[in-house]
Amino acid sequence: MEVSLIGHTPDPELTVAAAARLCYSPDQVSQLLEGLTLTRARKLITKLQKMGHFSPFEHASFTFGIAGVSRSLSHQLVRHRIASYSQQSQRYVKFEDLAVVVPPTIAAKPEAQEKFTAAMEVIRDAYQALLGLVPAEDARYVLPNASQTNLVMTMNARSLRNFFALRCCARAQWEIRELAWRMLDLVQAVAPTLFADAGPNCWSSIGCQQGAMSCGEPPSRTSR
Repeated sequence: MEVSLIGHTPDPELTVAAAARLCYSPDQVSQLLEGLTLTRARKLITKLQKMGHFSPFEHASFTFGIAGVSRSLSHQLVRHRIASYSQQSQRYVKFEDLAVVVPPTIAAKPEAQEKFTAAMEVIRDAYQALLGLVPAEDARYVLPNASQTNLVMTMNARSLRNFFALRCCARAQWEIRELAWRMLDLVQAVAPTLFADAGPNCWSSIGCQQGAMSCGEPPSRTSR
């Protein structure tokens, strides 16, 4: 898996603070950034977090490049609807060498790995044969959830915080959980205050929402 932050709103914390300032100030739009230092912006953002006022967070967006993940992951990812996605097409791209993601539990067991590899070889052969008979958009119907894919995704800060709350959770599937933690590291580096308290619900006042399925062992903030 490769994850990179390929773009974001310039000065995301100033942007969020300016939007919030508009809500509580008689200032005109042209005055919103006057005297608004990063220190003041971060104090306001911290106040917004305590108040639960997150609509200003929607004015800062972050764009990620994501490569080498499975179609199983991407099917889960697009369920986060307040986002924009551009994904490598299996309709227009012909995969001469079908790359797949192998779950760690399968890789750890020789018997499971053997069965998985054999199944992938059958699928590769069938896919290559179909490419010679039908359009790629129809040949792709035999491709597995394990198929690797690449995509570009853009989310605003509020949606990202929701994404982290759900997908950094220990109950999330391993692959999307790894993606979420990597994304969180990337956005904390450029907007530390916006995401200072971001992470699984068990880190917040909301608490674990998994009920009987709770892992009972929330990750620590220093080692996860």
